Amino acid sequence: MRSVEVIAEPATAATALDPVRARLLAELRAPASAAELAQRVGLARQKVNYHLRRLEEQGLVEVAETRLWGGLTERRLVASAAGYVVSPDALGAAAARPGTSGDRLSASYLVALAARLVREIGGMLASAAGRDARLPVLALDTSLQFRSPDDRAAFAEELASTVVRLAARYHDESAPDGRWHRLLVGVHPVPADVDVAPAGTPAAQEEDR
Repeated sequence: MRSVEVIAEPATAATALDPVRARLLAELRAPASAAELAQRVGLARQKVNYHLRRLEEQGLVEVAETRLWGGLTERRLVASAAGYVVSPDALGAAAARPGTSGDRLSASYLVALAARLVREIGGMLASAAGRDARLPVLALDTSLQFRSPDDRAAFAEELASTVVRLAARYHDESAPDGRWHRLLVGVHPVPADVDVAPAGTPAAQEEDR
């Protein structure tokens, strides 16, 4: 089971977004049979089997094991990933793209950049998983509280100048074996209903696959 799967195909996205099937995917983080799932979600086994077939057709669930019970073969299924993200690619030409706005202080621009990140990383993640390879990525995540709008503006200015300085130091467009990388930095308010950990050193994580 992968930790995250990015769904790019419209039909697969539509299948996963069905409320009943999304619930079944959540339940299938651990292997279960149709009978077990029927009890958990309060549906008839036949209806659960129908939804499981649709999920299996799209590669969202797979057989974890089979058991023999009284001459019958029982399949235990498991989700293909612990969690899912729908790529903007599923929307085709209607997907948001950064080119429509270049205002770095625009929330819409930040959302479009995040959508591009999901689209690009999602495609490479699927390819890397097929080759059992790792992607050379790094993620930083932290939270902080500003005393005032002036402090927030000063932080943004210093952050931008620091990124420009680092990029200038390490960027080498003439390197014959170099590979282009994107650096995306986003700062946004935390929703009022979301708890955040105390501010501290940014947590850095490298993508496994």
